Amino acid sequence: MQVDKTKESVYDDCVAEGFITPLQRVDVDKTESNITISDEDFASAEDNVKNKRWNSAYKGYYDALHGLAEAFLRVKKIKSKNHQCLFVYICIKYPELELDWSFFEKIRMKRNGINYYGKPVSNEDIKDIKLRAQIYIKTLKDAITRSIK
Repeated sequence: MQVDKTKESVYDDCVAEGFITPLQRVDVDKTESNITISDEDFASAEDNVKNKRWNSAYKGYYDALHGLAEAFLRVKKIKSKNHQCLFVYICIKYPELELDWSFFEKIRMKRNGINYYGKPVSNEDIKDIKLRAQIYIKTLKDAITRSIK
């Protein structure tokens, strides 16, 4: 999918291509496991920042967000076949969470640059995303907790 598309057009493509699918039931054990793993990813990211391991820190924040986004959709009985569709679904269907689509796109693209193209990140890249990542992680965890109850 192209980078310059709007979240609405990306969402439409995700639906049309069958990348967003319903689940039959809520798997609470898998959701709780995702939360635990995301907590570890977040803790690792924070440790990596302290130790100036920028690439690992960036990937840790991203992985924590991705895991929680996946867990959140799971409790809503939805599954996404890729990360972009996962994030766009949450932004479109749950605007009350006040999660910014452009932020998710930025970190997704930067993380893909690290993983697939060997493009390292810097301390400035971490400074650019750290606070918002922390806020979004808390927001998603709180939303999951409310949804499970």
